[in-house]
Amino acid sequence: MNPKTPRFASSKVIVVANHKGGSGKTTLVVNLAVALMRAGMSVAAVDADASQESLTHYMQNRDVWARRRGTALPVPMHETLGYAHPEETTAHALRRIDELAAGFDVVVIDTAGHDDPLNRSIHERADVLVTPLNDSFVDLDVLAAFDPETLAIAKIGKYGKMVQDLREARRAADRPDLEWIVVRNRLSALNTHNKKHIARALSDLSQVLGFRCAEGLAERLIFREFFPRGLTAADDLSQAALGVRPTMSHATAQLEIQSLVRDILLGEVEADTGPEELHVNAA
Repeated sequence: MNPKTPRFASSKVIVVANHKGGSGKTTLVVNLAVALMRAGMSVAAVDADASQESLTHYMQNRDVWARRRGTALPVPMHETLGYAHPEETTAHALRRIDELAAGFDVVVIDTAGHDDPLNRSIHERADVLVTPLNDSFVDLDVLAAFDPETLAIAKIGKYGKMVQDLREARRAADRPDLEWIVVRNRLSALNTHNKKHIARALSDLSQVLGFRCAEGLAERLIFREFFPRGLTAADDLSQAALGVRPTMSHATAQLEIQSLVRDILLGEVEADTGPEELHVNAA
């Protein structure tokens, strides 16, 4: 990305959350954290899903791969928070998040795919809420139900209502509003009727719930292959780092990550984050 080293005007807590599992939260967190580091920011990545610890395992895989390949990979400061540790309370977890926010430009938090007191408290602490959704009405159901014939909004879903209530409580307490970004994840390359219907439904719903829409990561095999090695689409496109000969799929995925970072940082940085010149380097 642009070597001008963009910075937030103040530290930001970015919470990646959705009460439905399988939406790609962890993949998004890791790619976002590494992309922000490559943009010159100091980043802490927090695993708040103690039951799964997918982010923790991802970071462990990344460390092992870097040592095995003898290559330098940017690794965010990482720690796990959650009720897997009996002594840890929600208040303690939030204090720790505040400590990290005081020491890093950005704190990115991976959350559990369900509702509990810790999850709700982390939502309350967010400056930016990023909600990834698979491109289907099954996933969209957490935000709203739709009329089966007209696809008009019929009822706000449980997660949508929770975020609505949270924002109303913040306004009542004269706190800054939460910036909410809904990311369409695992997009198909085909221009299907479903894809068009989802786009229209999200556009209508964004007017009601007050979020911004962003296109996330396409359905690419490489994102599934990255996990065992702890790699991301924001890493160097070299055979030395990847362990395989890079392809155009790697380059396209990197462009997607850069575009998504710009969407998330929109209006929040002091310098523009321009596109990095990409080279598919097999050396």
